[in-house]
Amino acid sequence: MLTGIYGGSFNPIHYAHIRLAKALLRQTQLDEIWFVVSPQNPLKRNLALLDDDKRLELTRLALKRVPGLSVSDVEFRLPRPSYMHTTLTYLAEQHPDRQFVLIIGADNWERFHLWHRADDIIARFPIIIYPRPGSPIDANSLPPTVKLVDTPLIPISSTLIRQRIKQGKSIDRLVPRAVARIIREEGLYL
Repeated sequence: MLTGIYGGSFNPIHYAHIRLAKALLRQTQLDEIWFVVSPQNPLKRNLALLDDDKRLELTRLALKRVPGLSVSDVEFRLPRPSYMHTTLTYLAEQHPDRQFVLIIGADNWERFHLWHRADDIIARFPIIIYPRPGSPIDANSLPPTVKLVDTPLIPISSTLIRQRIKQGKSIDRLVPRAVARIIREEGLYL
């Protein structure tokens, strides 16, 4: 089984995450995609990061009825900071019946050389890159195990959603209904 690993803080998860994953399922050979909620990204410092378990809960709610997409808390049980090399190696050991494929945005590919054991990841795991605004990628310059896919650019970001919440604006069309409801009821991101 070909399993895509889509890591992120998902702070909060939104429709762009979900639409991207659905597009990847249609355009690639992936059988499924696991959203790996990251408790601590070593290359990001985010003081506005919602509690790990709450982000995991919201991500599970968002993907509850979406075929082919599921949520993993694997990084909650691994050493911190969360290095993708550690995550992929652990998953490969725990699930020898699956081949794992890393899914990253073009912006992350530009900084991939900074990732912990980046060369080992490229050598051991296929990588799918999706476009991001302001991060052009030359597909001809990519290693053989790295593939650029042409997915739509969706102008939604977690930062935008958090800003709208602080401004008292609606996020109803940006996140799944159940996620918006919990954010409202619990006063998250205020």
